[in-house]
Amino acid sequence: MAKKPLLEFTESGIYCARGKFYIDPWKPVDDAVITHAHADHAYLGHKRYLAHYLSKEVLRYRLGEIQLQTVEYGESVIKNGVSISLYPAGHVVGSAQIRVEYQGEIWVVSGDYKLENDGVSTAFEPVKCHHFISECTFGMPVYTWKPQVQVFEDINNWWRANIHHGLATVLVGYSLGKAQRILQNLDLFNGKVYTHGVIENTNEALRRNGVSLNPTERITVDSPKEEVRKGIILAPPSSVGTPWMRKFQPYSFGYCSGWMAIRGAKRRRAADRGFVLSDHADWNGLISAIDATGCESVYLTHGYTATFSRYLNEIGFDAHEVHTLYGGEEEENPASLPQEERELENQVEDINNALSVEENLGGVS
Repeated sequence: MAKKPLLEFTESGIYCARGKFYIDPWKPVDDAVITHAHADHAYLGHKRYLAHYLSKEVLRYRLGEIQLQTVEYGESVIKNGVSISLYPAGHVVGSAQIRVEYQGEIWVVSGDYKLENDGVSTAFEPVKCHHFISECTFGMPVYTWKPQVQVFEDINNWWRANIHHGLATVLVGYSLGKAQRILQNLDLFNGKVYTHGVIENTNEALRRNGVSLNPTERITVDSPKEEVRKGIILAPPSSVGTPWMRKFQPYSFGYCSGWMAIRGAKRRRAADRGFVLSDHADWNGLISAIDATGCESVYLTHGYTATFSRYLNEIGFDAHEVHTLYGGEEEENPASLPQEERELENQVEDINNALSVEENLGGVS
């Protein structure tokens, strides 16, 4: 009889039967180990939670007074003989890869991750394992990120140009992760940073956890409009097109997302500027991260799983698609851009018909 794997994919989430716990489950369970505080990975309703200590206040802000145990990176917790330890994922503040070991068998669940050090999150660390469970949100070769220093140079220049032309500057990014990354890389000589309440609530939770962030000022009904318009306004995707945003007119509206790499994405979001900035690994980052684990097999949970698993198998990995409910982050959800996805799939298929695997998928082997 074949040996039962240490981790299984069930209707409730990724399950360790030996340890009697789940990782990022989407249905209520007794013991949940959480990679990070985004809503598609951290659900309400579990009896007990385990997460990195920098996620503590954000999880409680989002989920309420949960029964939460927190640990440092590299610290081990034993559940029913199974060793659990957390390692940096580089995705957002407090994000972690979950390493699970029993009798020499090692699995790593990545959650979401990126390889570039953003200066806010603890930088990604590859973890050696036999089996690696990975996202592939941007698992297409067209997704290749510029260094963030170049992206923020563009953002800061755009902000200065808006000031020169008498326009308010509104920059949109996800409230946990993207907003703090933007905040820490803005040129504050340009002016103050004003925040939507959802973003400021998240900032306050992180500050309670000891995270040092640049100064921000919450926008309230009493905030002087003309003073706010002199600075830069950080807003969540949910504010786009609302009366809250329109009250700052005339403004220039920018959107930060990995999807800005797709033709038409900026237009669909009615943005004046699209900045390609993602808290997920790009095509090369995914391949580098998987290769660095030295894993025997890789399981792809969400994103372009079909295309990416096919490529990994062609270059020698043992790759598998699995069904999960991850990938629902507000601005990083492929379902929000169906037409662009269809166009992209067609472009990739045309290339596949014309070129070898090494040529069409970036020459990585």
